[in-house]
Amino acid sequence: MSKYHSIVNPTFNSVVNFLRLPFRRTSLSVAALLLAGLGSVSTAPDTAFAQNLPTLGDTSREDLSPLAERKLGEQIMNVVRRDPDYMDDAPVSEYLNRLGNKMLETRPDARGETSFNFEFFAVRDPILNAFAFPGGFIGFHSGLILAAQSESELASVMGHEIGHVAQRHIARMLSSQRNDALIPLAALALAVLAARASPDAAMAVMTGGQGLAIQRQLNFGRDAEREADRVGFQILRDSGFDPSGMVSFFGRLQSSTRNYSDNIPPYLRSHPLTSERIADIQARMLDERYRQHADSLEFLLTKARVRVLQDSSPQGLMDATVFFDALAKTGKADDLITAKYGNAFIAYKKLDFVKARTLLDQAHKLVEQSATYREILTQSSMFADLSIDILMASKQNDAAIAEAEKAMRDLPLSRGVAFQYAEALLAAKKEEQAAVFLRDQIVLYRQEANLHNLLAKVYELQGKQAAQHLALAEAYGIQGNLAAALQQLDIARREKDAQYFELSVIDAREREWKEKHKEQLADEKKRR
Repeated sequence: MSKYHSIVNPTFNSVVNFLRLPFRRTSLSVAALLLAGLGSVSTAPDTAFAQNLPTLGDTSREDLSPLAERKLGEQIMNVVRRDPDYMDDAPVSEYLNRLGNKMLETRPDARGETSFNFEFFAVRDPILNAFAFPGGFIGFHSGLILAAQSESELASVMGHEIGHVAQRHIARMLSSQRNDALIPLAALALAVLAARASPDAAMAVMTGGQGLAIQRQLNFGRDAEREADRVGFQILRDSGFDPSGMVSFFGRLQSSTRNYSDNIPPYLRSHPLTSERIADIQARMLDERYRQHADSLEFLLTKARVRVLQDSSPQGLMDATVFFDALAKTGKADDLITAKYGNAFIAYKKLDFVKARTLLDQAHKLVEQSATYREILTQSSMFADLSIDILMASKQNDAAIAEAEKAMRDLPLSRGVAFQYAEALLAAKKEEQAAVFLRDQIVLYRQEANLHNLLAKVYELQGKQAAQHLALAEAYGIQGNLAAALQQLDIARREKDAQYFELSVIDAREREWKEKHKEQLADEKKRR
């Protein structure tokens, strides 16, 4: 389970204050519920919705501007990315982002006035759930990805969560604080969580003078879910996916939660009854022509990787092996490719690199021989990523470098392959070549903290101590940890090898980050 817990300010000053505080152990879904589940204070009219995603009025803007919403989302993501259950797997992330951007291409207005660059990611959690953070950050539980029986089903959830962001449900929730300024956020959070699991617990939380105000917030959550369903349906349809995937997945979600949610009174739900949502989508499908969407091989291989990554314990790998062995016997070509790839990934996790190479090569050959599937080799890093990992783990660093160079030519936008290339150069002790490559990458992708961390590692190996700590400072600055960034600047300044240029950069960064840090501290003081 994801490990996030809220340290809640007892006064309902701001949900932003809640989100900016450190998270500790419990489910990531808690934060997600507060963000997506409580989302809206009003529902956009259907007439406006039919033609375009509506631009919200002034009430949402007064509390949280689009730029502030993005900044808030980035601050939350700085915490999420440090969580061990954040699935930092390049092929999975690249697939999710490719799928999400494909859906956004058909509805660019979903990006909002500031044209958010959405980020889609996965977290290790067996519970069927997905969530939207403000500013275009959308997460998927591994359990949900595995439960999706078709690409259209996964796309239906993605469309729904895009709807939460496009409708700015978080900003709309914050605007309601003017009317319910005395609601303790802790009570609100507990009510939402309790309503999902126990009506008695929810009623206990909602006793006293706060009940009506909390009920209004739960109503906003129901409206937000209906609204996100409508947005998601349009995006799903316009992207060429099968809209019935939304109905089939909602049905499976209803079955998975029946044991603990069917008896909760509808008025206490933070989401609409699943049966109501299914009926609403079915009504919208009446005027739609049937369309069939074939699942991509990348979708199937993504599920294979997620199955292994969700539980890499010995028992988890054994269970995954049983699953893939059964899949290989179905007689379907895509199942056989997926099974061999999945077992290759398991062998790699077990450090059996010879078996991993054999199985991966067999899967690769099947793909090359298929006119239907061979395009994945130049459109996805699924095969290249695992092949490079196997080569590096086998200490075949020169071969890994050659494979990564080819993969970068085929997949110039793959960030995962670029990082693998830098790591292969480091493993081969080609520090100067790695330094040149990483500095070039930083010019193009300045906001990627991992590039600065890798560059710091290169400088450490080269004995360039001032440059090492300056690179670490840049990484901390990108991650929003300004106190640590300033500390690294101080260390860099005191290193004997600090040159004039580096000292100039240190002085400039110090002035910039001290001012930002001062603003952060002032904001936190105001919210206490």
